[in-house]
Amino acid sequence: MSRGSRVASRRAQRGVALITAVLMVALATILAVNVAFRGMLDQRRAATIFASDQAFQIALGAEGWAADFLRQDKQETQTDHLGEKWARPLPPLPVDGGSVAGRLEDLQGRFNLNNLLFPDGTVNAEAVKQLERILAMLEIEPGWATAMADWIDGDANPGFPDGAEDSVYTGQNPPHLAANMPITRASEIMALPEFGAERYAKLKPYVTALPVGTPLNVCTASGIVLDSLSENAREFGLNPEDLGNRRKDACFPTLDDLKGSLGNEAYDKLKNSLTESSGFFRATVWVTIGTTDFTLYSLLARGDGGSVRPYLRSFGTE
Repeated sequence: MSRGSRVASRRAQRGVALITAVLMVALATILAVNVAFRGMLDQRRAATIFASDQAFQIALGAEGWAADFLRQDKQETQTDHLGEKWARPLPPLPVDGGSVAGRLEDLQGRFNLNNLLFPDGTVNAEAVKQLERILAMLEIEPGWATAMADWIDGDANPGFPDGAEDSVYTGQNPPHLAANMPITRASEIMALPEFGAERYAKLKPYVTALPVGTPLNVCTASGIVLDSLSENAREFGLNPEDLGNRRKDACFPTLDDLKGSLGNEAYDKLKNSLTESSGFFRATVWVTIGTTDFTLYSLLARGDGGSVRPYLRSFGTE
């Protein structure tokens, strides 16, 4: 081999070695970046899990505080109204790494959808009429009341004229069956064909789904729900601001006030379904830890003796 050929060969070998070295450096860099990126993801994932666990524990602590508040309230008074301390929202308070806020709502101030049935499973016609009046005041077709009663009743016979059973629901997309039992969340009525989110958004502030039939707390019910008690009553919903002002320090209307408004005959028909105290409340707790937001909805059941226990919890959605 000539001298020139040997020089060219050495140059070629050095070129190959240089390219190989560059490729190895590039590969090592890619691997290092990938390891660092995975490490960063793992670190963030661990931090998020830790923050979520911390937020959950803080929310449970706030739930316990709300239960104690309701327990103490029962010892002090037998009336539950919007002028009491439990009805005041808890403003954001600092906690380690974030904040917590909350509020209590009296769910017996709403129309209980499970009141559409009597305990023996038969349809409560008066409750259906009351719900029809609520729907009408909200400019929603009153016929949906029959459909809701049919959704939760235990038989497979469609209620006339607006009811439906499995033969209708299995044809929906996605197909499903009728509940045919008391519901656990008011949002279940969105499963009714064509009822939709828009109608539910209108109705949502006025209805609830409690595990048993419950009387309506007249001290906390909205004007629309109060007006739904009678065919002709439109006294409370017309001026919600005045209603709110009269509730700042005491129960209004009281049962006696309502008796005077409805008349003795109408009141006597309703008196067993009305009360000035409540046994079911919803605690809503918002917790923020760093960039993690956590919401707890807790249905609290309070017994006649004042004991309070969480009946149902949900996270993120009501």
